[in-house]
Amino acid sequence: MKLTEIIQPEAIVAQLRSSERDGILGELVDALVASGACAPACRDEIVKLLLDRERRSTTGFGAGIAVPHAKHPSVTRVAAAVGLSSGGVDFASLDMQPVYSVVLLLSPPQRPDEHLHAMEVIFKVLSQESFRRLLRQSATREDVLRLLEDNDTHQL
Repeated sequence: MKLTEIIQPEAIVAQLRSSERDGILGELVDALVASGACAPACRDEIVKLLLDRERRSTTGFGAGIAVPHAKHPSVTRVAAAVGLSSGGVDFASLDMQPVYSVVLLLSPPQRPDEHLHAMEVIFKVLSQESFRRLLRQSATREDVLRLLEDNDTHQL
């Protein structure tokens, strides 16, 4: 599984509007709805699942990244959105630092192995300092897509 197989190109938001965690989750779910990854009627329910998950334990893992994730029956395949915040957002991250890059993953509940595999791929790539730096410097959707494709081809 590659990042370009997980992340929906239409769900890349290079300049998030919101400066708060809850707003960013909504923006990224909206992007996934617009990409066809999940049903529009389930938007609010998915956002609620993500917020409940954040209340239990932050998905801000440090180094400027967060990987919120949820499983929902309206999702037919593993799909992710990417959002970038130039100013940084408080995700109550483990390192207490702002989050600049968010990868939001949605999966169908009946495919837990695919969900775990997608999380592994995402974390493997985000653990690379060079990838995080280049992602944070991306200014457009096209920049992010190019970075994802380069990573999948060359494993930065």
